[in-house]
Amino acid sequence: MDRRDAGSERRLGRRIPVGGIEAAVHVPGLIRPVVARCTDLAVGGMTLVSSYVPRDGEQLRVEVVSPGGTSAIDPLHVRVCVRRCHPLPGGEYELGLEIVEVIG
Repeated sequence: MDRRDAGSERRLGRRIPVGGIEAAVHVPGLIRPVVARCTDLAVGGMTLVSSYVPRDGEQLRVEVVSPGGTSAIDPLHVRVCVRRCHPLPGGEYELGLEIVEVIG
């Protein structure tokens, strides 16, 4: 699933690589969060790598741990909308997520 043309970049903000920091994806209907890694972050979105395969447009809640660990600062807690999902080698998926609400 990919809502953008291969040669066009629609992001308006700069993406900051964050090196695969720990994230938790809260999927409606699942008891436990899905483990993920956040690879980049921007004002309007983020990229996660996870074993979870979402639907296009699915709404999720995501918590990204501070790069300094849980004791540094509170996690970024956001509501997101899935904009793209690409398979990666090894059975994981790269998720392009639009931040629709900052919860805390």
